[in-house]
Amino acid sequence: MIRCLLACLASIILLVGCQQLDLKLPQVQTAEEKQEDNSRAALRGEEGHSNLIGDYVNVAGLNTVVLHGVGLVVGLDGTGDSPPPSGYAAMLLDDMRKRKVEDPNQLLGRPDTTLVMVRAYLPPLIRKGERFDVEVRLPDGSEATSLEGGMLMNCDLSEQMMVPGQGVLKNDWLAIAGGPVLTGGAGDSGTSGSVRQGVIPGGAVYRGDDRNLSIYVRPDYKSIRMAHTIAKRIGQRFHDYDRSGIKQPLAEALTNSKIELIVHSRYRDNYPRYLQCIRHITLRDQKLEGHLRLQRLQAELMKGPTAEQAALELEAIGPDAVPVLLQGLKSESLEVRFHSAQALAYLNRSEAAPVLREAIAQEPAFRIYGLAAMTAIEDPAASIELHKLLDHDSIETRYGAVRALSEIDDRDAMIAGEKSEQGYTLRVVRSSGEPMVHVTRRKKAEVVVFGEEQQFLSPMVVSAGKRFLVKADPAKPVVSISRFTTGRPVVQQKCSREVAEVIRTLMEMDATYPEVVQMLLEAENQRNLVGVIGVDALPRAGRTYQRPVESLASAEEPKSTTVGSEGTTPNLFQAGELDGSDTIEPEEEFETATETAESGSLGEVGLLVE
Repeated sequence: MIRCLLACLASIILLVGCQQLDLKLPQVQTAEEKQEDNSRAALRGEEGHSNLIGDYVNVAGLNTVVLHGVGLVVGLDGTGDSPPPSGYAAMLLDDMRKRKVEDPNQLLGRPDTTLVMVRAYLPPLIRKGERFDVEVRLPDGSEATSLEGGMLMNCDLSEQMMVPGQGVLKNDWLAIAGGPVLTGGAGDSGTSGSVRQGVIPGGAVYRGDDRNLSIYVRPDYKSIRMAHTIAKRIGQRFHDYDRSGIKQPLAEALTNSKIELIVHSRYRDNYPRYLQCIRHITLRDQKLEGHLRLQRLQAELMKGPTAEQAALELEAIGPDAVPVLLQGLKSESLEVRFHSAQALAYLNRSEAAPVLREAIAQEPAFRIYGLAAMTAIEDPAASIELHKLLDHDSIETRYGAVRALSEIDDRDAMIAGEKSEQGYTLRVVRSSGEPMVHVTRRKKAEVVVFGEEQQFLSPMVVSAGKRFLVKADPAKPVVSISRFTTGRPVVQQKCSREVAEVIRTLMEMDATYPEVVQMLLEAENQRNLVGVIGVDALPRAGRTYQRPVESLASAEEPKSTTVGSEGTTPNLFQAGELDGSDTIEPEEEFETATETAESGSLGEVGLLVE
């Protein structure tokens, strides 16, 4: 038996010769090797791997950072209080001493002042020096009864968070806030709740570093090769030029996972669209595949249910897709024409302007995206078409056109504004439509009067805050405005009954924005305005479009569709989060990566626990 075994072993040795037996165990693949393999497979286009960049990245920088502070509101009409000793009171007194305020304890104890909690939402992509909205409210337990007529003294805002065992931590001061407080809601009854809080449109100035966007390669595809390929493909589609005329790509790979992204100037008013477009850029640049894709998208563009997605993908392709999109402008379907025009606008084609104006005027579901797209067209055609919308029956369409025109050129003669010393703007717009007035509580403080000859109806007696009384006698063609100041004679001025002229006179008499707004709302309540008044009458995202029955190709085709979503609201019309919520939902259309320590942030959303 032993001899047989020895013989077999000898035979094996003879067969393999000098080769060594490979007795190694199978190697376990490391995470880095797996990532490299995944990246290689995706870049080669192997089966099961998408060709769209959006399937390999997450987006960071979309979160809205909550800033907090403690401030002092002054100028109240005896509705303030003397706050009890607390951490907030100590913070406020310390801040006033740093600002060299004389006798801060006495000032804080006066009935015309009160301590307030200040909160602001720092939007994505904000730049140093830009303004954003502020919210103020009385803290729980405050004996103050109203903030009406008050002015927030300058105070600093920072991002803060509660850390167990360490208390409240905060980073550097990121903004300074101040200004007249606009209390209550449009046309409300002045309830106690509505006057215990308020907003200051554009009341904060950002003084931190510019907020930028970044995209991160998904962990299972993280590699230098993948990051650089994605950055290169984005840079080929989106680029700018430096002062020397040298092309500069708008994406740069910083690590094997992080890619810094600069928003192209055409998307300055709609960065969600920019991100959607980037997600649809192809990872691999293959001519045959690209040609077949164009053919497929051309067919899909001409069908209502697939037109929106097809137009977005064509926009991501760039100039090569223009001929296909121009064909879409000739469709009998408004839906197809609109989506084609929207994509062409971001490709800077003036042919899109008349079609966008048509869609904005006819279909509310397309309105918000059409107005934002108009600002991307670097041609007078966009302004010409927007001017035509200033006569529209809808106040949101008229004001939306004003907002878009002000972004294109704030000095446009049709909407040029008059700036008050208090910081708000009056715009008087010539319009052949019904008289209207629009005021804002978000983003910027401005009054827009549609119809330069619009007049107040008499008799009229309305207040503009506690300091002004505005009266119109039916027997007289003028309006009398009286200003009351404690310890001083009453100051009176007269002007015509024109709404714009009354506002101008109030501006000259140093009226604040909340005082002007109150005067207009009281005039509306008393039916002294000829037309309607709108407050933040902005177009909205996520509306439903009902397809015409005759356009349906079959009974199975969807009869309606939701156009966009709240998460894709163009930043031209984003109102900010001033609804009392402490949390901000990320954009629905994108996977938002959590901000890391690289950003220097204390957290995705700072929260001050009271």
